[in-house]
Amino acid sequence: MKILTIVRHAKSSWKDSSLPDDKRPLNRRGERDAPEMGRRIQEHGIRPSLIVSSPANRAWTTAKVVAEAINYPREFLQKEDRLYLASLDDILDVVVAQDNGFNNLMVVGHNPGLTDFTNFLVPGLTNNLPTAGVVSVQIDQDNWSLYERPATELLVHDWPKKSAP
Repeated sequence: MKILTIVRHAKSSWKDSSLPDDKRPLNRRGERDAPEMGRRIQEHGIRPSLIVSSPANRAWTTAKVVAEAINYPREFLQKEDRLYLASLDDILDVVVAQDNGFNNLMVVGHNPGLTDFTNFLVPGLTNNLPTAGVVSVQIDQDNWSLYERPATELLVHDWPKKSAP
């Protein structure tokens, strides 16, 4: 079995229009939501053996904040250029390329690709994975070969504004 967790970056700032898209930082809401979602990821018992993130500032910052909240060693975080504004196919390629020795993978990136990827794994789950949203699935196989839709079980679907159960 594999566990795959998808995290959309927290809310980013558009305040400085001179910044290139990949350099935009988190805004105040993002700075509040990222650690909160990290705490909730910890509460859900998600313990990734590998975290890969888009190199964009907003995604990389989210990945670092989540890693800190779940006591994941920051030096093991990996930037993956192919995740910057990645499509469903790009995300699939990144996941498939991971070593099968990692049983619990977290991917941090952007929409619309992450929403498309989420719906590939859990058809019809959402029409939008919100900023700082998290989806975690258990995959009924022992490798990351996901080109054919795998059998999955939804473990977590959470986002900052979700009401407590």
